[in-house]
Amino acid sequence: MTVPFWVWLATVAGIGVLVAIDIWQARRPHEVGFREAAVWSTVYVAAALIFGAGVLLVAGTGPGLQFFTGYVVEKSLSVDNLFIFAVILGQFAVPARHQARVLMIGVLGALALRAVFIILGAAAVQRYTITFLFFGAFLIFTGVKLVRSHGAPPDLKRSRAVRLVRRVVPMTDDLAGGRLFTRVNRRTVATPLLLVAVAILAVDIVFALDSIPAIFGITDSAYLVFTTNAFALLGLRALYFLLTGLLDRLVHLHYGLAFLLVFIGVKLVLHYLHGVWPVLPEIPLPLSLAVIVGVLTTTTITSLRATRSRSPVVTTARK
Repeated sequence: MTVPFWVWLATVAGIGVLVAIDIWQARRPHEVGFREAAVWSTVYVAAALIFGAGVLLVAGTGPGLQFFTGYVVEKSLSVDNLFIFAVILGQFAVPARHQARVLMIGVLGALALRAVFIILGAAAVQRYTITFLFFGAFLIFTGVKLVRSHGAPPDLKRSRAVRLVRRVVPMTDDLAGGRLFTRVNRRTVATPLLLVAVAILAVDIVFALDSIPAIFGITDSAYLVFTTNAFALLGLRALYFLLTGLLDRLVHLHYGLAFLLVFIGVKLVLHYLHGVWPVLPEIPLPLSLAVIVGVLTTTTITSLRATRSRSPVVTTARK
């Protein structure tokens, strides 16, 4: 799929506007309510659907289907991000009124990191077709590892990145109105929210390593890889607050995501082997979309059934 340079510029500008709107929404410390989260989640999903419809009309059925399949995959992996974000915010006891700003930092960091990985991944795929084989093997390994972990959350307060920041940066316990840095006795010091931001950015790197090979299993178009990731991440902050009460109940989702990572990994391996031995089949994109939607729907339903008697978890944080 060849994309003119002006289309790239227009797309990046449009996404930049949406990012600016999200930053504007998180500009002041406040507790995000269900109504606000629902409205903005709807806005960003609608923007992705409109963009996908445009790809479908202008570029045809193939690229359009690739975009929507990739968007579903990346959005699903983004929901997995939310589980870890919830763990981070809970471990650091971040007050509800400051969570939106910290999550915004996480989204911006994820966008920047994925842009870098997309550039590197696209260059590797175009130059070395064996990259598909490596991507596939990595996704299969990641999927198996995810099942073995049983979705157990890591202790991010003791991560190497957080410990390094504590060691080299002077800290204060004051949240300073939600800022990352403040002045104490004419000295610039970091607030606890900097540690939260560092933990989230460290997690962003891990998720980028998973999501970029996964989307290359759907399409090798750098434009579609970039846009599916961008639209999946946009509105992630609002989606977090929308699903806050539901995240604790999606107990089977990590099994579904693990299966999808393995499935896409096998798809990438077959894609590479098909180029070497054309007699070997490839997994068609419509089948991939059906499997992805089916697995996510099934694991969501089974999760909600398994936890229907579970009362909502109420968390408290320091003000």
